[in-house]
Amino acid sequence: MENTISEVKCIKPQESSQEVNNENSITLSTSKNNMSKWSLDDFDIGRVLGKGRFGSAYLARERSSGFVVALKVLFKKELEKNNVQHQLKREVEIQYHLRHRHILRLFGYFYDDQRIYLILEYAAYGTIYTLLQKEKHFDEVKAAKYIYQLVDALIYCHAKRVIHRDIKPENLLLAANGDLKLSDFGWSVHSPGSRRYTVCGTLDYLPPEMLDNREHDDKVDNWSVGILLYEFLVGKPPFETPSPQQTLVRIRNMAYKIPPEVSEGPREIITKLLIFEPNKRLSLEDIMKNEWIQQQRPIWNSIRGDKRRVQTNDM
Repeated sequence: MENTISEVKCIKPQESSQEVNNENSITLSTSKNNMSKWSLDDFDIGRVLGKGRFGSAYLARERSSGFVVALKVLFKKELEKNNVQHQLKREVEIQYHLRHRHILRLFGYFYDDQRIYLILEYAAYGTIYTLLQKEKHFDEVKAAKYIYQLVDALIYCHAKRVIHRDIKPENLLLAANGDLKLSDFGWSVHSPGSRRYTVCGTLDYLPPEMLDNREHDDKVDNWSVGILLYEFLVGKPPFETPSPQQTLVRIRNMAYKIPPEVSEGPREIITKLLIFEPNKRLSLEDIMKNEWIQQQRPIWNSIRGDKRRVQTNDM
């Protein structure tokens, strides 16, 4: 990674958001006719945004357009050692074709002898997980906003026959304007037949049907929305315990309690989503129309994004 630069122009939050939301204004995504024509020489590489099991993500700028992105660098040896090449292939195939304001955009990819590079939309304010750790829990307006935007993205995914299957705070990013971006489609599947059997995802967010190796469909994502709403308001997942085995037991027995400080509006949504039988769970459309969600919308719409500037001069 030798293309490090000392500085790059600042991007105002509203400019960053508009460029990504308007496909016609994304110079980066249209400046190459074939994804395989990209190379590392097309980018100036900046600071590390995060490190993962198979590589790292870097702040980067595409040289010809000045468009700022996140460049995810994965090492082929690590992917092969863990036998997840097929998982990455599926992730790229699915995410590249998704176009939604609340889904992190995958602009393209390229590779060399040792690494695979994913060119991703830059989410300036990191993960909701980090924000939740800092704030301990969210107020109802913020929780409702994030749930609404997540559900909006999931309705789009499910209409495309895509099941995410790994919804958790670590996989929810925040754009410069404060909006949610659903990311990390590594466990997602395009499933026209709707029914799957693979157990995948993260334990605290898994529904009973996946734990019991029963067939499952897109209702697994609905369950995860209920888990998230609880976690946003309480600060931890409802079935969390120090022991994974005990967590399994609690999920199977539906053993959770909603603290009294959680108001009736979100309480109703949580109880209608955390239901053992998948087909009885509240639909995503009904979440969007829920009275409590709708009551919060004018409030979060009146808040003009994050007032901080996106500083990219540490690239």
